[in-house]
Amino acid sequence: MTDDQLLRYSRHILLDEMGIEGQERVLAAHAVIIGAGGLGSPAALYLASAGVGHITLVDDDVVDLTNLQRQIAHTTARVGQPKVASAAAAMAAINPGVRVTALQARADAGVLDALVREATVVLDCSDNYATRHAINAACVAHAKPLVAGAVIRFDGQITVVDPRAAQSPCYACIFPPEAEFEEVACSTMGVFAPLVGVVGAMQAAEALKLLAGIGTSLAGRLLMLDGRSMEWSTMHVGRAPGCPVCVAR
Repeated sequence: MTDDQLLRYSRHILLDEMGIEGQERVLAAHAVIIGAGGLGSPAALYLASAGVGHITLVDDDVVDLTNLQRQIAHTTARVGQPKVASAAAAMAAINPGVRVTALQARADAGVLDALVREATVVLDCSDNYATRHAINAACVAHAKPLVAGAVIRFDGQITVVDPRAAQSPCYACIFPPEAEFEEVACSTMGVFAPLVGVVGAMQAAEALKLLAGIGTSLAGRLLMLDGRSMEWSTMHVGRAPGCPVCVAR
């Protein structure tokens, strides 16, 4: 670790649970973030500031004026630019020592298979049910930990899937892929801006804990936040015996 890194990451290194060893694990890690919008913005900025050595951003969208109410990695001057390029610029401004790969593409099965295979941790910051299940399937197939978050209106949720642990449930154990969920979008339902910051920051925290090997992850727990009352509730979940994703691994 260089003198500049020792200074930059000193507040992490001072933590007994992290120390130099934990920070070095963070520096050597590769985080893949699917989605550079409301959740991906704070997650990417915090992971970059914390020194995750390589961060890959995946998103096929461009910055729109309506995004700026909550997607804090983007600016008015970058409206019309690819979100991954805009977020990469914001990350580089915070920490030029982090390698950022900006991939403007849809996270289909082929893209996910190639990226997850090389990842240390994956963050699901996407905004649709099908993509969440595709990310989960890729992470289970390659035994890579996944931090999954979602926000709509005043409701947020976050969980961790850790296929490295035999009894850890996957996303499909909690939300069966065959179940019929009404797909809602913030463009029609709205979203309370600070809530994506809360959940996105928590995704970064869970990812850093996994990378550094500290604390207890949210594997086996689904945290749900009601932004109207600012009350958290916890649902403890286990492996679903008939889960088609877990059975296949």
